[in-house]
Amino acid sequence: MSALQIQIANKSFHNPQRQICTIRNLQLEVAANQFVCLVGPSGCGKTTLLNIVAGLDTQFAGKVSIANQERTPHIGYVFQNPRLLPWRTVRENIELVFDNRIATQLIDELLTSLQLTEVQHSYPERLSLGMQRRVAIIRAFAINPDILLMDEPFVSLDAPSARQIRNALRELWQQRPHTVLFVSHDLREAIALADRLIFLSASPMQIVADIAVNIAPQLRNDSNAIEAFRDHLLLDYPAINRLL
Repeated sequence: MSALQIQIANKSFHNPQRQICTIRNLQLEVAANQFVCLVGPSGCGKTTLLNIVAGLDTQFAGKVSIANQERTPHIGYVFQNPRLLPWRTVRENIELVFDNRIATQLIDELLTSLQLTEVQHSYPERLSLGMQRRVAIIRAFAINPDILLMDEPFVSLDAPSARQIRNALRELWQQRPHTVLFVSHDLREAIALADRLIFLSASPMQIVADIAVNIAPQLRNDSNAIEAFRDHLLLDYPAINRLL
């Protein structure tokens, strides 16, 4: 059963000189609890696509359907910038996503999973960027979202920090599966995380390739396995080179 169905006939932006088509004739279905990485060149419209799914951008021709007939779907969104309120502690930033009763036990479990228990009462300015990114991930998971959107959440981190948080995210997702749309420019990162890779063309965005990642979970941290899959992928789909 599909958790998410995206049908976008046209998404355009207007400026005084002309109309710019960003997305055209894009159709994508994502199964429940599937981790999908969107890979494409800068400026092709990946963030625009996430904003459409999140309901932040409604000016497009098409339809987005999220499978939940009983209530308004919950959307978790992890942006490139952690977007933490500087006057609230780590824990208080996480608690902001709850309307009524705060899920204290869940927050405790998530803080433990991402190794942030000891800094839960600290303010964001006392945290490294990597730690701030982990707080943003916890905040998105805490609402138990129907769809989790992640827009290059590890950008600008050094390689060891990005690898550490990527591994933590993968472990957290395995413990608490959610339907994920994850944007990345890093093909190795996408392979390490995803069940499925969607390669997108330059604007106007279209799907160029849709590829399953058949690497066993225990090999997701194995750089040799990731590199071997990448090499085969680029050999079998040479057009992908132009999108990286």
